[in-house]
Amino acid sequence: MRILFTGGSGKAGKHVVPYLIEQGHEVTNFDKVPLDVPGVKNLTGDLTEAGQVWGALTQPADFDELEDGTGVRPYDAVVHFAAIPRIMIAPDHETFRVNTMGTYNVMEAALGLGIRKVIFASSETTYGICFADGERKPEYYPIDEEHPVVPGDSYAMSKVANEVCGQCFQHRSGADVYGIRINNVIEPHEYAEMFPFEEAGQRRRNIFAYIDARDLGHAVDRMLKTDGLGFEVFNIANADTSVTMPSADVAEQFYSGVERKREMGEFETFYSIEKAKELLGYAPKHSWRDEV
Repeated sequence: MRILFTGGSGKAGKHVVPYLIEQGHEVTNFDKVPLDVPGVKNLTGDLTEAGQVWGALTQPADFDELEDGTGVRPYDAVVHFAAIPRIMIAPDHETFRVNTMGTYNVMEAALGLGIRKVIFASSETTYGICFADGERKPEYYPIDEEHPVVPGDSYAMSKVANEVCGQCFQHRSGADVYGIRINNVIEPHEYAEMFPFEEAGQRRRNIFAYIDARDLGHAVDRMLKTDGLGFEVFNIANADTSVTMPSADVAEQFYSGVERKREMGEFETFYSIEKAKELLGYAPKHSWRDEV
């Protein structure tokens, strides 16, 4: 597929883009700074400017695209990762503005041009736990996509707003619009620097979960190859927890009094990925336990 990928130069994108290229996709990275990866094409711009998004989708991405003499080649899909990646980087109102307007502009342009697949990055923070003021426990575990999303910070609010935006654009267009509630992204080199987490409390705000950047690439590829779901959001994480403590002990210490929906495996993630497995064929391959 020919893909416009926004934010490919970021922490997650710089791993996902090469993975997609390895799977045979043709990727144009639209970001404020280029991505220096073999095979990727780069366009620089600002997603909060609607005209720049439209222009990126309607112009050649590199000189080789001029050779056929058949005009601008259309994109098959847009993958939208670009954002201010958390709170406390910019003022809260700016975080919300950039993240919501960027997403609106991407969806409006892509679907207005007839692109039938838009994948956008949502977040674990939508559940209101990650950036809560004080400790906040889930209503039940494992946390699946039906769990309420009631965030208290500007970043998570922007992601919930983007999900509503995606649902409305899907209803209007009939295209496939898939949101990824991405857990804490871990790059391969970070295992040696950060793991193991023997003190489980260090991972409480991330719901004791993580997502290997390479498996995130796999998840995006599965979404690109899965058609006909309409609007859906998916939790994406690795299959195990990010801590050494067995899941039963984590639940006893941190989730006392919280409803348990079902039995869990010894180190099974509290951030349920069953929906992605069932509907997408998502099958994460990496574990920090194999890396450390």
